[in-house]
Amino acid sequence: MSSFEFASPRTEAEAVELLAAHDGQTAVLAGGTDLISLLKADIVTPQRVVDITNISSMKGVTSVTGGLLVGALTTLDEILVHPLLAGHPSLAHVADGVHAIQIQSAGTLGGDLCHLPNCWYFRNGYGLLGTLNGESLPAEGRSDFHAILGNQGPAKFVSASRFAPALIALGAKVRIVGPTPDQVTLLPIEYFYVTPKSSDQRVTVLTPGQLVTHVWLPEVSSTLASATYEVLQMEGLDYPLASAGVALEMNGRMVTEARVVLGHVAPTPWVSHDAAEVLKGRSIDEATAQAAGDAAVARATPLAHNEYKVQIARTAVKRALLRAVGQLEGVS
Repeated sequence: MSSFEFASPRTEAEAVELLAAHDGQTAVLAGGTDLISLLKADIVTPQRVVDITNISSMKGVTSVTGGLLVGALTTLDEILVHPLLAGHPSLAHVADGVHAIQIQSAGTLGGDLCHLPNCWYFRNGYGLLGTLNGESLPAEGRSDFHAILGNQGPAKFVSASRFAPALIALGAKVRIVGPTPDQVTLLPIEYFYVTPKSSDQRVTVLTPGQLVTHVWLPEVSSTLASATYEVLQMEGLDYPLASAGVALEMNGRMVTEARVVLGHVAPTPWVSHDAAEVLKGRSIDEATAQAAGDAAVARATPLAHNEYKVQIARTAVKRALLRAVGQLEGVS
């Protein structure tokens, strides 16, 4: 681990000022469930680490005009049981699917949204795009857990956030402060993620000195049905092979509006407009859910070793839809 300065601000304003220093060569420490391992391996080598855990304004869930404000430091445990989030079952599905007690208790919503790729090439020092001597390792080597959508460019990794698909489907936004304390942006989460085309680009729109402080969730209508379904290889500390977050506006049994977002299949959370179009004006049953799943992966371009993910992603969409309307047997 390389040496670094350590700072522990008490306010959002202090945090962004500290993060803007050293030409942006800084890192945010929240739950630490990802950053600590990256620091130990010298994958990230900041000149300063800013510990934001003492910023009380970034914790908890509060009601605001038009919706809810969820602090970026809110833990997965809190998301799972908070009464104000009871109308968002898709978020509880994600939190409940994290089968590691230490991650549930220490992991934070903001940390999940900003989680760097789990790509084994990146984690072993070959950079964000996983290259060696100018060649793409995922394209030329093993690609079992890499992207099947949006992978035509140099980025072959998959977005690591587990909450992003559900939040995007719900129409959530991130509140970003910085690079000066008076600059505040509320950005739809689907525009928060970017696909880098070079190794010096990032996986989000955040620039040096910016900090995610909250997630805004719109009010839930009585006709909204939402769910998340993740396909996991193991029951322990594991990340999904594919997932889907869905939000459906219902008129009785008929879908009037739909949002279907896939996770862990592309460098960014993947909004499937094709799947949404299949659902409009139809009721959710096995056939409709299957058709939406087929549409969601119709444009897939798997790599040499991950064609199996096409079927898994299709299944995740189907089961998320059935779960949203209470038709997934044996799963609440």
